[in-house]
Amino acid sequence: MNPRSCPHDPRENGWERSAAAWITEQGERGDFGRREVLDPVMLPWALRGAPGRVLDVGCGEGRFCRLLQSHGIRAIGIDPTAKLLARARALDPPGTYVEGRAEELPFDDSTFDLVVSYLSLIDIPRLEPAITEMVRVLRPRGRLLIANLTSFTTARRDGGLWRRAFGWLLGAPVARYLEEHARWIDYRGIRVLNHHRPLATYMRLLLAAGLELVDFDEPPPREGAPELRAARYRRAPWFVVMEWRKATGDGGNGESADTVGDRVEFVP
Repeated sequence: MNPRSCPHDPRENGWERSAAAWITEQGERGDFGRREVLDPVMLPWALRGAPGRVLDVGCGEGRFCRLLQSHGIRAIGIDPTAKLLARARALDPPGTYVEGRAEELPFDDSTFDLVVSYLSLIDIPRLEPAITEMVRVLRPRGRLLIANLTSFTTARRDGGLWRRAFGWLLGAPVARYLEEHARWIDYRGIRVLNHHRPLATYMRLLLAAGLELVDFDEPPPREGAPELRAARYRRAPWFVVMEWRKATGDGGNGESADTVGDRVEFVP
């Protein structure tokens, strides 16, 4: 990746223009990080308790929704990128894929047993309202499952990686860790805006939303992953996975509500 710092227009994050390259990069199985590092944690955690109603926020081309569906879990996907949603619908015609933003979810309170954010928080410019919305649509005792780039990864300084002779990877310089900022990320025809925040920002907002931390991991590649690709992920964690639970007694009645008006109906 080649990150470039720059001011950003919240109306333009690069995803529509990068959609075709992203679809090519992901294929139907997903890239190495998803397939070999995150899926071995995200999938079993998502399947805990056999959730009945699931929302994937920032679903992109619908890959994780399809993965859940292959295990008998139906999920709604929501994403602001029309071209990625078109791909999701083409690959999963019976699925439900909604165009919308995390900051304004078109669902009633207490609708879902599980809300998933699979590498989408780094794409969201207004994090606090997005977390508020994800918690709002959760039922009491519902779960919020997050996979995100570690904040050390998103704070990697322009100029890329440190290498010694023969290309051996030494590490990556980190700068501006405590300063929240947005940077354009360029790789293989994809140019999108990512948002860096220190881990403390995420933790403060999630705790302030009344959530209880249930599980936490910085997963390495799975056993048996191709070592040539896995080596860079074993040096330091690229990803963090967190499971949070919504408290009871916050005004929710614990019952799922059918959606009304311009909201999206979800029938299990």
